[in-house]
Amino acid sequence: MKHTLILIFLFVTCYACKQESDATRVTISGRHIQVNDSKYTIKGICYHPVPQGSEQRDFKTLSQDLALMQEAGINTIRVYAPIDDKAVLDAIAKAGIKVIIGFGYDQKGFFDVYSGSFINYVNTYKNHPAILMWELGNEYNYHPEWFNGDVKNWYKDMNAAADLIHQNDTNHPVATAHGELPDDVALSLSPNIDVWGMNVYRWDNPEEIFAQWAAKSDKPMYISEAGGDSYMTMESDGFQQGENQSAQAQANAMILDKIIENIDQCAGVTLFSFTDGWWKAGNPEKQDIGGWAPKSSGVPYDGAPNEEYWGIVDINRNKKETFKVVQTKYNQIK
Repeated sequence: MKHTLILIFLFVTCYACKQESDATRVTISGRHIQVNDSKYTIKGICYHPVPQGSEQRDFKTLSQDLALMQEAGINTIRVYAPIDDKAVLDAIAKAGIKVIIGFGYDQKGFFDVYSGSFINYVNTYKNHPAILMWELGNEYNYHPEWFNGDVKNWYKDMNAAADLIHQNDTNHPVATAHGELPDDVALSLSPNIDVWGMNVYRWDNPEEIFAQWAAKSDKPMYISEAGGDSYMTMESDGFQQGENQSAQAQANAMILDKIIENIDQCAGVTLFSFTDGWWKAGNPEKQDIGGWAPKSSGVPYDGAPNEEYWGIVDINRNKKETFKVVQTKYNQIK
């Protein structure tokens, strides 16, 4: 019995050591991210897989999706809610892809900031090799009504949450996904944010934001959302009204070119989005035109965010024209 207990102890100890050794050490070096002391440029995609007819995220197509991501040269997935399934994270890590885990403010206690339960997730998965960063909020600066009419309340809560993560996990940075360029108030109230993600929709040219950010901060930034949809609400810029994959492909090519040209000032990009989301604008059984997104007038080339047409693949995982664009551009980033 004594020998059995010793063997069990050694097994548990070795397993814990393996988890520690498998864990990724992510650090900040100037304006860039490093993974295990090597520069890591985010060649990413926003990922929220919801099947046709559903409104809930589902990973049943994960193997197929990961294969497509590998083919496209994607090395990072950005998710809007935690993945509380080790098997899913294991599969992502095995594919050589990392994850930016997003925490919401009030998600009914599902690892959110409001309940404080987000830190339980951090402590559960902080040694998992798939984790790249923790991310707090998504475009919350557009929603002061969620914070008693004053977005400064969010910045203070976000800063406190980032501090708590730092106390519990020294191996991963904390980011946020801000709607556009953060102002001085946001920066002054959020010193614990290590990496600033920015959702940037400036037609097909986000170039100015890199110099604007450099004038404000010496911290890393990345483009946490950018891109175009594949539906033209009206004829514009030489593109016909209706479903138009060529418009999306051109917009994404132009956007990614500008990011690549400024990669010394930028830690990378998570393009929006991997798959079309039929749940976003109407009946989830069919693909609807329209939808709504805050501050979205900069969507190329019609200024209209057709929310169910953003994928680089469609709902059935057929590649759109922009898939090849992403593959080509990401292969240019070293």
